[in-house]
Amino acid sequence: MRAIFEKRSLRFVFAANVVSMLGSGMNSAAVAWYVLQATHSEMALGTLAVVMTVPAMLMLPFTGVIIDREDRRRLVMMLDAARAIIILTVAILAFLGRAKVWELYLMNTLVAAGFWMFWPTITALVQELTPEGEFVQANTFLLAGVQGGWLIAGSIVGFVYNHIGLGGVLLIDFSTYVVSFLCYFAVRKGRHVVPRPAELRAEIVAAESGLERFWREMREGIHFLRDHRNIILLGISWALFLGAMTTGIVVTPPLSDRIFHAGAVGYGWLNAGWGVGAFLSALYAPWMIARLGTRNSTAVSMAFLAICMTTAPFSRMLAIAVLLYAIMGSGRGISGVAMNTSVMEQVPPHFMGRVQNTFNFAGTFLQITLALLVGAVAHKVSLSAGFAILGLVYAAAFVSASWPVAAESASTVSAAE
Repeated sequence: MRAIFEKRSLRFVFAANVVSMLGSGMNSAAVAWYVLQATHSEMALGTLAVVMTVPAMLMLPFTGVIIDREDRRRLVMMLDAARAIIILTVAILAFLGRAKVWELYLMNTLVAAGFWMFWPTITALVQELTPEGEFVQANTFLLAGVQGGWLIAGSIVGFVYNHIGLGGVLLIDFSTYVVSFLCYFAVRKGRHVVPRPAELRAEIVAAESGLERFWREMREGIHFLRDHRNIILLGISWALFLGAMTTGIVVTPPLSDRIFHAGAVGYGWLNAGWGVGAFLSALYAPWMIARLGTRNSTAVSMAFLAICMTTAPFSRMLAIAVLLYAIMGSGRGISGVAMNTSVMEQVPPHFMGRVQNTFNFAGTFLQITLALLVGAVAHKVSLSAGFAILGLVYAAAFVSASWPVAAESASTVSAAE
């Protein structure tokens, strides 16, 4: 663990994530609450979740090649700068009282486009900067930073929203992107690209056009996954988990509004419960992964997520629901560390962008389906049925993570490259 803190570059990466996620968490909660209050419809929240995934469906098949080919630090800085400008624009409109729901949809669409490229890029960058054998610790700190930011955001957004409004929340988010940009600027100097093995003769590569090289690199990523069944199962768990987790935005605000009648403050408490559980999981995630392994840790986490998600709307008291959200947040933290570690251990650095984007593409496709389905069911049938659908998705992730598969050694993976 000392090796992680001794690396100046990783310290700046972790700091950037804490600050960035503080703003992103407040932004996400405030926009969801604003849309619910403006429309009084879970279907509108489902639409919000859908528009956040549309750019991902268009971008993810192609951006993995870019992530593996370019300097990952510079990509993150560009994404932070672009998202900051977009959010500042909408914040000004909100302060002027001119912000409309469709403009928030557009903002979330563009910001989500940046996020779906940001996360695989930052994960690949952390793998690149982390000393060999320290992946569990690096992912623990990475996820602790992310969840620490969400914890602070979830703890305060429900309480400050009534005082500073949507414009104030968006202005905070803009400022966190500025700080994050400066942190990544300090990570290192110059342009750094992950070296690739000499897979083809130099004269063949030189003869390729840019487009031919691009499509060849995409095919290489697909062939790598096809030859590694255990990574495919990991990807299925990842996609199911991602789809269910991101669709949580459809049912959590109505849980506070319709079941507990607690308004924005209750929504803040639910977010805080999730954030506390996720942040505290950093204390015991390494111990659990060391004892159970990454796959079993993922399976146990998915089981808890399935149970708590299904039972949350039947809570008699807000405090019980907050506790259930804390358990789910803990499951999110452990599974995040375990799955990220599995990817870093099994996927060579020059394939990280393409492999992660394949998983994320499947997850976002599922999110579109879930957001529409859960939003319609929660609005027209019952909120508890919407929660139950998400619980079933987590249960499917548990099955995928538990599915027996022969372990592959590092030498086997290397030989298959």
